Amino acid sequence: MYTRRNFLFQSVIGLAATSLAPLLTVANTRHSKSAAGKTTSLPVGIAGYTFAKLDLDQSLAIMKRVAINYLSIKDIHLPINSSPEKIKEVLDKISAAGVKVYAVGVIYMKTKEAVDEAFEYAKRVGVPLIVGVPTPELIDYAEEKVKAYNIRLAIHNHGPEDKLYPAPRIVYDLIKNRDSRLGLCMDIGHATRAGENPAQAALAYHTRLFDLHIKDVTAAQQDGKAVEIGRGVIDFAALALALDKIKYAGICSIEFEKDMQDPLAGIAESAGYFRGVVHTVEK
Repeated sequence: MYTRRNFLFQSVIGLAATSLAPLLTVANTRHSKSAAGKTTSLPVGIAGYTFAKLDLDQSLAIMKRVAINYLSIKDIHLPINSSPEKIKEVLDKISAAGVKVYAVGVIYMKTKEAVDEAFEYAKRVGVPLIVGVPTPELIDYAEEKVKAYNIRLAIHNHGPEDKLYPAPRIVYDLIKNRDSRLGLCMDIGHATRAGENPAQAALAYHTRLFDLHIKDVTAAQQDGKAVEIGRGVIDFAALALALDKIKYAGICSIEFEKDMQDPLAGIAESAGYFRGVVHTVEK
């Protein structure tokens, strides 16, 4: 098992690199090359809830500092009822910052009207993926919308407190025999607190694994707290190896829920550690 000590040097390199964001933008793309010439298959993104306490300009400034250029945008910064003009304004600002919006969400769907609204929103924003939480009784209807819009829906697990989808296994069992565009956004922190090993879950549910929210937690139990990646109990080397084995084609989006008023240092540390793990595993 790789430990925090094993990856300290790689993490320091990753953290130092955050001050060189303009030079590293290319290195963070989906098909970037490592120093050894190997294609990097685990691009890092940000889950929009990370910036719940910040405005869009502050959020983009942080993303630039840490050389992350994929964003799953939350309605905090682009409300679901936004006009076409507002959507264009926000997307133009994001694009000018060198960031790509690859998904919308997390969007909660408790009614058919909410499902309709979510898919129309994703269509207007122009993304191929919704990270969402439709209630189980709405899965049939959501599947109809997936087919009608040809937009994928990744259902997000929210840990042992969540009565709907505490663990990724619950989601997978619900959608495994449905349209292939219905899948899972696995939150690895919540999965760990709900008793599932993220690496093993990635291997088991890989055909439906569309998106990842990555974080670390202090304990593999309900009262585990969010911490910087590398400071908790999750084995990120095992996760990286599993994702490499399944040829995971999505984004690994950091969802940082500690120090949300001032998350830059925690995001930088988390990104540096995760990149160090991936770089070491891929050698």
